[in-house]
Amino acid sequence: MNPLLVVLHHEATDLPEVLQRAFVGAHAAEVARASYRTMAPRALSLAPREILICVPAVTPDLVDALQAWSGVPPCALSLVSAPLNREAHEKVAALGVHAWAPIEGLDARSLDALLGRARARWQREAALRTELESLRTRLDERKWVGRAKGLLMSARGIGEDEAFGLLRGAAMHANLRLGEVSRSVVEASRWADAINRAGQLRMLSQRLVRVAAQALAGIDARRARVLRTQSTERVQDNLNHLAAFELDESGAQALADVRLAWQSLETALATRLGPKALIDIDARADTLLSAAEALTGALEASGARRALRIVNICGRQRMRAQRLAKDALLASTLSADASRARLAPTMDEFESALLELERAPLSSPEIRTALAGARDEWLQLVHGVREADSAEGRSALVRSSDALVDTFDHLTASYEHSLQVIMS
Repeated sequence: MNPLLVVLHHEATDLPEVLQRAFVGAHAAEVARASYRTMAPRALSLAPREILICVPAVTPDLVDALQAWSGVPPCALSLVSAPLNREAHEKVAALGVHAWAPIEGLDARSLDALLGRARARWQREAALRTELESLRTRLDERKWVGRAKGLLMSARGIGEDEAFGLLRGAAMHANLRLGEVSRSVVEASRWADAINRAGQLRMLSQRLVRVAAQALAGIDARRARVLRTQSTERVQDNLNHLAAFELDESGAQALADVRLAWQSLETALATRLGPKALIDIDARADTLLSAAEALTGALEASGARRALRIVNICGRQRMRAQRLAKDALLASTLSADASRARLAPTMDEFESALLELERAPLSSPEIRTALAGARDEWLQLVHGVREADSAEGRSALVRSSDALVDTFDHLTASYEHSLQVIMS
């Protein structure tokens, strides 16, 4: 016997006599009954092998009930009713009804035939859906594998066969499908890029203040103007890039906060430069710094990959180099006590992070060489901070802080494209 959910217009309605007679001798038995309203939830909870709808006519209520399945009912679906015209037949077929029979003259034999037709059509459609889903999965996997191979080839400078070997080896090691690993590789790269971009906003917030202080102090004013224009364009470019990224609710809110903070800083930068204006610019830049830090943290959490943390740590060093130079210039030109008080903590943070990067297992000959160069340039920046009351020291500050930004830009990109981060 095939377990059958019988659907009537009203659940409490007695079965029509013709249907009662048809059940006698048929290879089907009613296991439950439902109305139009309860049909979908009862089918979900009972999981019958077949559903039989018995109604005098196809009404709008029945159409509404069937639309809950969007043309794909959970099992074989049969309909018995008064004769239907061509339009009604097309409508119920589009709604997922697999077989129809007239209620008049229904008997055990015709009921079995009706249910058999419905089962056969349901099984065929289910097999076609499975095959279609399998094809879609394979096409989707091929797309992700292609993108992941291209990413590895570009980032690591390797050939297509070697890139494919890395992906296949990772899939075997993790006991995952090749497409799953490939998609993870592409997404890890996108998250690393987003974290790098957001981290640049931290640095740029401090660079813009440093450039303003540099201009006010008359230190290479022409270079200061060029850097201000470049930094402003870079902020906007990164904001546009991050806006196209698929962020969750917390990430979207963090990006909105960054935009507001940037608009405030941009307004302040457009005013006439002077000591008071510089103090206001610094305050607004710190607001942008805090917002960018929150955004970077949200992106790192969303990426859910521990290896992405190294990208954030390295990227933050760019900001510290600029903040240190900015505070040293403000302390020497404006006698800003708050800026002077931040010098020692910022130097401690930079040194601590540099040591962590030097000791991290995530490395390569290229990264180790760059870190050695960063260490030498860092010592030059420290010297400039200590001699910031002299023109020579202030010039050293500007040069070394920009050199460190360039160094850590390349280092952050190296970590972003490292095999460990990409394959995390």
